Amino acid sequence: MLNIGKAAVLGAGTMGAAIAAHLSNAGIPTLLLDIAPREDDAKDKNSIVKSLWEAAKKLKPAPFMLAENAGLISLGNFDEDMPKLKDCDFVIEAVVERLDIKHSIFAEVEKHRKAGSVIASNTSGIPIASIAEPFSDDFKKHFVGVHFFNPPRYMKLVEVIPTADTDGEIACALSGFLDVRLGKGVVPAKDRPNFIANRVGVYSIMAGFCGVG
Repeated sequence: MLNIGKAAVLGAGTMGAAIAAHLSNAGIPTLLLDIAPREDDAKDKNSIVKSLWEAAKKLKPAPFMLAENAGLISLGNFDEDMPKLKDCDFVIEAVVERLDIKHSIFAEVEKHRKAGSVIASNTSGIPIASIAEPFSDDFKKHFVGVHFFNPPRYMKLVEVIPTADTDGEIACALSGFLDVRLGKGVVPAKDRPNFIANRVGVYSIMAGFCGVG
């Protein structure tokens, strides 16, 4: 099982914030980052992540097992706080579903990540190999898709999607962490569009429209 002393979540929207909250439920200090305000003279570079985090704490059902778990979350922004990834054993991205934005974020991750740290994307359907493609062999070795379902604290299923370049032992160790520490039912998935659950869901919707039995 993967030993994670500190984690980081990139993207503080509903999904990212809830993933961070559930990591804190497992007692893991977690860095939660999002964009800084575009105004050059903005006094508080963390105003956006703070606003998103305050909204997340009010989510129903509650993302925290205990309210005090919120104290394990530290907030920051992409402009100033990416160097803090050097202290993180696990980094998971949960930004908007655009490949160019994910590439931009992971380019910064590669600059600052801790050696040996596991890097993941919570994409719901972009091929994991496509996200990893521009980066180094070592990055690809430690990179895997980890698809949580919303809300992460309550939804049992997590898809783990390695690529052909992902180290199998790393994917296995991460699956053990998700199972034992986060209490998830881990399903290994092939790196195909929409993976398993969303692929089945899309088929079911289309079958309903088309009257397929």
